[in-house]
Amino acid sequence: MKVISGGVTAPKGFKAANTAAGIKYTGRDDMAMIVSASPCVAAGTFTKNVVKAAPVLYDKKVIAESDEIHTVVVNAGIANACTGDEGYFYCSETSRAAEEALHFGENSTIVASTGVIGMQLPIDKVKNGVKALSGKLDDTEEAGLKAAKAIMTTDTKPKQCAVEIPMSDGTTVTIGAMAKGSGMIHPNMGTMLCFIMTDAKIKKQLLQEALSSVVCDTFNMISVDGDTSTNDTCVVLSNGEAGNKEIDAEGDDFKNFKDGLFYVARDIAMKMAGDGEGATALFEVKAIHCRDKAEAKVFAKSVITSNLTKAAIYGHDANWGRILCALGYSGAEFDPDKVDITVSSENGEIVLVKDGVADDYSEDEATKVLSSEKVTCICDMKQGTEEATAWGCDLTYDYVKINADYRS
Repeated sequence: MKVISGGVTAPKGFKAANTAAGIKYTGRDDMAMIVSASPCVAAGTFTKNVVKAAPVLYDKKVIAESDEIHTVVVNAGIANACTGDEGYFYCSETSRAAEEALHFGENSTIVASTGVIGMQLPIDKVKNGVKALSGKLDDTEEAGLKAAKAIMTTDTKPKQCAVEIPMSDGTTVTIGAMAKGSGMIHPNMGTMLCFIMTDAKIKKQLLQEALSSVVCDTFNMISVDGDTSTNDTCVVLSNGEAGNKEIDAEGDDFKNFKDGLFYVARDIAMKMAGDGEGATALFEVKAIHCRDKAEAKVFAKSVITSNLTKAAIYGHDANWGRILCALGYSGAEFDPDKVDITVSSENGEIVLVKDGVADDYSEDEATKVLSSEKVTCICDMKQGTEEATAWGCDLTYDYVKINADYRS
C-alpha cells in the first residue's frame, strides 16, 4: 500500500466541484459534488441515533435499491434534520436536480447535509447550487480539496486521504476520501460525514462488509463531545475503473483492499478527533491486555469521553485519578489494583500509575509529556491479550464559546 496526495479525485473516473449557494453562510462555499461517469455500487453506514435526518433515510433507501450510483451532493449550514416530509421531499428534489443536470437516471444520487437541526433547506438555492456544481466538475487534486473545504462547518481544516493498493493481477486500486467533522462527534455506526471513492471493481456485498468492519474500529472509536449526530454518514462508491479482476470473494485482494480502506478511515477519524471544536491536542487512548476486544473498546471510549480527563489534557495536568475513575464507571469489570497507566508523546513517556497506585514520577516531567499536540494514554488492564484504541481531544474554553454561539 502506498499513501498518495489527494482525496476523492485520486481514484480514476471521479470528479468534484464546489460552489457558494448561500444556504446559510455568506462569503464562502457551502456545497460540494462528487461524480463518476461510470455507475458505482455503494455501501454505507449511518447514525444509530433514533432521530435520523432526512438525508440519512433517503440515502439508506437509495443504496439498498440501486446499483448505479453516480453522484454525491453535500450541503453545509443546514442539517435537514427534524424537518418531516418536506425535508425528505427536498432530498428527492436535490437528487432530481442533479440527475437532470448530469443526464443520469433516477436513484443515482446520494445527498448529505450538515449544520443546524430543525431548519428547512432553501430548496431553490440548493437547486441553483446543483446546476452550478454540474458545470464546474474537475478531476484535479485541487478540485477534490476545494470540495472538502466546502462541506466544513466548525472544522478548522479540510480532511482528506488517499492510498494506492496493488492487486494480485498487477493492477493498482486507489481509494480516496474527504470528510468533515469537528463537533457533535460521537459516532455509533460533528456531524460526521465521510465520502470514500474507489476505482476498485468489487461486489457490493463485499464492499458493505469491508466498510462495516472498518467503521467499527475507526469512526466508531472517536469522540469529541459525546453527542451522536442525527446525520452521521459514511458512504463508499466503487466505479470499477481500475480494471482489476472483480473482488468477489474473501481472498488476498479483499484483505488488501480492506486494509487500504482501514488506513483511510483511521486517518480521517484521527483528523476529525484532532480537529474537535476548540481542541489543541489529539488524545489517543489504548486499552491493552483486556479479556476481549469489546471490553477493550469500552475502556478506551470511556476515557476519551470523560470531560474531566479531557480538561486535564488541556491543562497538561497528570490527574490520573480521572482516568482510573473513567475506567471504573465504564461498565466493564477489572481489578483496579492491577492497572498501570502510562502517558506518552513526542516529548517522552512516563508511568503515572503502577498496580493501581501512583508511581514515583516527576510532575514537571509529566507536564512536559502532556504538553504536545498528540498525547497517548496507555491503560494496561492486565487481564488478557486483546486491545483497542480510541481517539478524542482535549476540552477547552473555546468548545463552549463555539457551541454557545453556533446558531448566531
